Amino acid sequence: MTSATNLTPANLFGLHGKIALVTGGGRGIGAMIAEGLLGAGARVVISSRRQDQLDEAVEEMSGIGPVEAIAADLSTQQGCEGLVEAVGERTDHLDILINNAGATWGAPMREFPDSAWDKVMNLNVKGVFQLTVALLPLLEAAATPEDPARVINLGSIQGLQAPDIENYSYSASKAAVHHMTRVLAKKLGPSHITVNAIAPGAFYTKMMAQTLDNFGDEIAAATALGRLGQPEDMAGAAIFLSGRGGAYLTGAVIPVDGGYATTL
Repeated sequence: MTSATNLTPANLFGLHGKIALVTGGGRGIGAMIAEGLLGAGARVVISSRRQDQLDEAVEEMSGIGPVEAIAADLSTQQGCEGLVEAVGERTDHLDILINNAGATWGAPMREFPDSAWDKVMNLNVKGVFQLTVALLPLLEAAATPEDPARVINLGSIQGLQAPDIENYSYSASKAAVHHMTRVLAKKLGPSHITVNAIAPGAFYTKMMAQTLDNFGDEIAAATALGRLGQPEDMAGAAIFLSGRGGAYLTGAVIPVDGGYATTL
């Protein structure tokens, strides 16, 4: 029978001693997740393309826990390899990988540029795959049957349903992320690595700012819970998937959207 001491919140959701990498961690949803992991006790490395953005984020987060930053462009193989090398210089294992870095593009169908497909798919899909594969040695070094290493991919509810917004490459890329999550979960399970995805709904980020400024009230009213997402909602989902309490979950795509995609 399981000891009651193993069923405490500290054991189920605490991340003390864990090392996490959060891509796109300088702002928005990535920053929400990074702060949540720090608060749960993890040591966190954040990355994004812009060093100034990273410096600001590190200054803001350093009061929560140990955080450092590495600038990297994950839309290229060279950028992924550079980030992996830099992480490997800091640690010999990686407990948690949060694949959050992403791009979007909106334009009418008849005007949608070819470049928008390359930019979005290279970062949102190929970059997630390439970085995960390149980090496998560090993830495998941290993995055990009872406490697997974790890969958490950021999808979107726009990859779960046909959106009204004309962001063709973005919604297609997030649907691809969801299915790639399932494929990787099956492949990496024997290596004691779980792979899950979070599909966020409407959270106030730079990417969503204009949409929410214009339609935030309508979007909130369309959710079953009648509100937009808050940082605690995103951090909580990531902490659950990263902690011992989420160790037996893999291949799942979890909508964190107040019920928008599942009840609309």
